[in-house]
This record gives sequence, structure tokens and C-alpha cells, in this order.
Amino acid sequence: MPNPDHLIVLAVFAVVYLGMILGGLPHLHLDRTGVALLGAIAIVGFEVMTPEAAAQAVHLPTILLLFSFMVISAQLRLGGFYAHVTRQIAALPLGPAALLAVVVAAVALLSAVFSNDVVCLAVAPVLADACLRRRLDPVPFLLALACAANIGSAATLIGNPQNMLIGQRLGLDFGAYLLEAAVPVVLGLVLLWLLLLPSLRQAPQPAPAPQPAPPAGDDQPFDRWQTAKGLAVAAALVAVFLFTGWPHDVAALVGAGALLLSQRFHSSRVMGLIDWELLILFFGLFIVNGALERTGLTAQAVQALADAGVRLGDPAPLFAATLLLSNLVSNVPAVMLLLPAAQGAHAGPTLALVSTLAGNLLIVGSIANIIVVDAARRQGIVIGWKRHARTGVPVTLATLAVAAGWIAWRASA
Repeated sequence: MPNPDHLIVLAVFAVVYLGMILGGLPHLHLDRTGVALLGAIAIVGFEVMTPEAAAQAVHLPTILLLFSFMVISAQLRLGGFYAHVTRQIAALPLGPAALLAVVVAAVALLSAVFSNDVVCLAVAPVLADACLRRRLDPVPFLLALACAANIGSAATLIGNPQNMLIGQRLGLDFGAYLLEAAVPVVLGLVLLWLLLLPSLRQAPQPAPAPQPAPPAGDDQPFDRWQTAKGLAVAAALVAVFLFTGWPHDVAALVGAGALLLSQRFHSSRVMGLIDWELLILFFGLFIVNGALERTGLTAQAVQALADAGVRLGDPAPLFAATLLLSNLVSNVPAVMLLLPAAQGAHAGPTLALVSTLAGNLLIVGSIANIIVVDAARRQGIVIGWKRHARTGVPVTLATLAVAAGWIAWRASA
């Protein structure tokens, strides 16, 4: 007779991941975060896990690392750093192709250290306005922003939430991963630039906006001192990650605490810029996936695949599963689902690179894409799914091909 608790867990898991696929549940005002939270509540409410066991299922080091870098990014947003950098780039006396290259490189660099979502949120409205003022079609530059943010964030273990999770859960070395990811990321950025060049030549140049665009809500006056504080803490943390054995979550938490000691920014302003929904999504998924893992069904499924000749931990099956699930349920839920099967030196880089690069395929593939499209729409610039796909699909296929070749070569070396 089936275990009743196992049936409850399977039902909750199925509903939660259906919500991940659909972006919510039909006829209910629930997004992915709400579905994940409801799933966690059901796990505890049906007494499948005690509240204490549910709390233990949450991987606290990942939560602390993610929260800490949200604080650092909030500091830089309040200091006007991202908008200032964007304006400085837009003012460079460069032609469209060279300007596009600078945008791709700068966005990738920022996204490798700070959250790609935050970079897109702060840069998109300023970049769109700057392109209109220069009589440039903003669409190729905005697509470059979204794609470069995703590709660049794959370079480090702090560039996006799923990489933070992978690095913390698998105990990956920060420097070793950086060296592993550098080649496919740099080649991917070059391919992105080359694939966008034809759209620069073909796109008509729009007339300048008749009225100056109002400042974006995230656009703060540039504050050199506050920006310098945020950059100093970020640089210190990268140095700590590269050259010391200090736990990443603890070091990042100390850095975030130092930034909260401010005479200029009230802590409530910083806390107001924290992505609490993303943190709650992590909490909910940790509990739901933890409940499934406790049943032993995950291990049985992985073993059944192995018996059928599909070893999910091998590079090729893990690559394919990560690509499929990242586009089906989004990258964070996909990574959480696949982490129990991640084994071997190749597993961490494969999960991190593929889950991130796959996000460029369609608008819904990553939050960064959605942020850029929404910011463009608010300024009267339409980027439909077909227009995005004309760039996103070839960029995704090209960058994944590079990553596949690199992973295969490294696995055989």
C-alpha cells in the first residue's frame, strides 16, 4: 500500500512545479512565489514535515549569501551607480557597433559581480532613453542588455541566484569555477555582439523623443561616496572568495552589515530594495524539494534512469536535463530539482552554465528578460516575443554549443 505521506508530497510537488511551468495556478492570483510558498505551507500543514524539519530543509548559507548581495546591490542603486555608468557609456564618442560592444562588456562585468536582475532593472530605462537621445534604435541595445546580463552572470558563483545555490550546495571553489566558466562566457559575449550587428545595420533610426523622458523610479542622483562604499565591499568580498577560506555566506553577511551602518541611507530604504519574493521562492522550493528528497523517491528515479542507461550525473544527460527543465520550470526550480543528481567535477559548472545560458531563449526564460521588456514598454518601445526570439534563440543555441564543446573537452581531459 502506498505511503500516504509520499502521496501527499508527490501531489504537492506536482502542483508546485505545474505552477513553475505556468507562472502561477489557473484561476488563482498566485505567481511562482505564491505557489512555492503555498506548497511549503501544505507540506507543514499536512504534517509531512514538522516546522523544525522544514526549517532545516532551507539551505541557510545560500539564503544569507543571496540576501547579502541584495543589500550590496541596493547600496549601489541608492548611490546612483548603475545609472551613472550607463550614462557615461552612452556619452562615449563611438559608432553604434563599438557602443554595442562596450554595452555588452560592461553589462556582463557588472552582472558577474552583482545580480543580473538588478543590473537590468537599473540600466534598462536609462539605456533606452540614452539611445533615443542619440537617434539610435534602442531595441538591439536593450536585447544586448538582457542577453549580456544572463551570459555575464554565468561567469561567477555570485552572478545570479542559481549559481549562488550551486556554489553553496556543492562547495565549489570560487576561483576554480571562474577559470572554468571564463572561456564559454567570453566566447558567448563575442557571439552575442556578432549576432546583434546585423540588427544595427537594418534597424531604422528613430526620431528623438519630443520631450525629455522623466527620470526612472530607480534612477537616483550619483553619490560618489555611497557608490565607493558599495564597490569597496564588493571588491573586498571577491578578494575574500578568491584568496581565503572564509565561508562565503558569513563574509558576505559581514559586508552587508557594514553597509547598513550608514548615516545617509536609512536601513528601511535598503530593505525596501530587497527582493523578498525571490527569497520566499527559495524558502518554498527548498521545503518542497526537501520533502520529496526525504521520501527517497528522487533517489529511486535517478537509479531507475541509471538502470535504463541514462546516468543523470554524466555530462551529456545532465546538460540535456538542465536545458529542458530550465526552459520548462525556470532555472532556479530546475537547479533545485537536479542538484541531488549532480556528481563529479563537471556537475557544478554544467548546471551553472547551462541553466543560465538557457535563460536567453525566450522572454519568459529569465527574470532579466522580463525586466528589460517591461522597462522598454514603459518608454513606448515594444519588444514582442518574436522580436526577442530572433535574437534570443540564435544566441542561446550558439552559447550553449560553445558551453557543450567546452564541457565535453574538459570532461575528456
